[in-house]
Amino acid sequence: MLAYIIGVVLFALCIGASLALHEAGHLLSAKAFGMKVRRYFVGFGPRIWSFHRGGTEYGLKAIPLGGFCEIAGMTTLDEVDPADEPRAMWRQKTWKRTAVMATGPLTHFVLGFVLLYVMALTFGLPNVAEKPVLAQVAGCVHDASTTAQLTNQKCAPGESGPARSAGLRPGDEVLSVGGVSTPTWTSMVSRIQDSSGPTAFVVMRGDETLRLTVDVPKVDRPVTGADGRTEVAQVGVAGVTATTSFDHDGWSAVGGTASFAGTLFSQTFDKLLEFPQRIPAVVHAIFGGERDPETPVSVVGASRIGGEAVEAGLWQLFLLLLAGLNFFMGVFNLLPLLPLDGGHIAIVWYEHVRNWLRDRRGQTAAAPVDYTKLSGVTMVLVLIGGAVMLLTITADIVNPIRITQ
Repeated sequence: MLAYIIGVVLFALCIGASLALHEAGHLLSAKAFGMKVRRYFVGFGPRIWSFHRGGTEYGLKAIPLGGFCEIAGMTTLDEVDPADEPRAMWRQKTWKRTAVMATGPLTHFVLGFVLLYVMALTFGLPNVAEKPVLAQVAGCVHDASTTAQLTNQKCAPGESGPARSAGLRPGDEVLSVGGVSTPTWTSMVSRIQDSSGPTAFVVMRGDETLRLTVDVPKVDRPVTGADGRTEVAQVGVAGVTATTSFDHDGWSAVGGTASFAGTLFSQTFDKLLEFPQRIPAVVHAIFGGERDPETPVSVVGASRIGGEAVEAGLWQLFLLLLAGLNFFMGVFNLLPLLPLDGGHIAIVWYEHVRNWLRDRRGQTAAAPVDYTKLSGVTMVLVLIGGAVMLLTITADIVNPIRITQ
């Protein structure tokens, strides 16, 4: 229980640090461009400690979850001291305002990459793409009607499994079986189970492509059907096990992390598009339905999962969850909706394009966007966001997603 509590607190603090660094990205870029930054605080609530330097108040507040950066003249609604008018954000060039707003989300992407790089060096990167890369090649394959029999097979001296006899080795990536492409481990297993006798395997070993023939036997195996029931059936086997993670050194981890980050970024974007249709499942879980592990989680839910990961010693999962959450926060903050950073960027570029078109017609630049006209839309989005947050927090309290039973 203590490890679980430590994990929950640690994960929550890591999220808070990510949000504080997001605001630090705004701070550093705004100062670099000469804008007036009034305050930068880590945390919320009552002030614990602060100091002034370079015209900015820096400090720490009681609740260490996030932070904020107050830039003078972020919108035309802000009251700005006359002496600071030239340094007001809304008066700056388009590219500078864009850079300042973008550095917050960009910080999340950098943090996500760093976390994945650390994971690559320490625990390895998980095989989330389910690549059919071999971890082990069995010395034998026998009939097995139960999982226990399957995991405790005894090989006689000199015995060799089908894959080993054919020359397959750990680290080989199976490209096709029987002339059919196998991009994932699941597709490879399905092809092997349907095969019998000499079967063509195409594998990638380093930079070399090999064509091998595996004499696939039919043996008894426990198979789970579409109805969830497990029965014993005769299936083809090759005697191989999957690679669940890839180890890296300092140099290979760079490319491996970049590739993995691209996959994770794509998955994050897809999940964000699916977000609205997942909300009914969250409501269903609140009222006693089974919680779908694909439903959105709040900071509360993510912290609980992080706590379970620490309790179970699954630090790889802890880092992966934290990296994935940073990618999500980065993508989410770039959505062109107020009050998100992406909404401010959208307005900046609307003003730029509008004034460019007016200039081409010989007209003077129009006044900055009147944010009061957008306050209604902003309030609706804030209320929707608040309602979704309340729903996910409730679901994470009454019916949380768990990784341990």
